[in-house]
Amino acid sequence: MTSWCNMIRTQVQLTERQIGALKRLAAQEKKSVADLVRQSVEIFLARQTEAGKALRIQRALAASGKFASKTTDVSTNHDRYLVDAYLE
Repeated sequence: MTSWCNMIRTQVQLTERQIGALKRLAAQEKKSVADLVRQSVEIFLARQTEAGKALRIQRALAASGKFASKTTDVSTNHDRYLVDAYLE
C-alpha cells in the first residue's frame, strides 16, 4: 500500500456511469473509489511498459495453434467470422 505522504491529490472527471459502477464495486470490495482508481492506474501503466507488451505478445503466441476448429476457411474468412461472432 502506498503511504499517504507519497500521494498527490488530483482531479479526474468521470461519467455518471463510470462513477456509479466504481462506487458499487468499491462497496462490494470494501475499498474506496480512490483505491480502485489507483489500482486501475497501476494495471494500465504496467500494460503500457515494454515488459507488459512483451508479456502480452508472449501469451498470444503461446495460445496460437492451441485451439482447433472444424471450419477449414478461418484463415481466409476470419474477419467475417469475427463480425458474425460479435453480432450474435
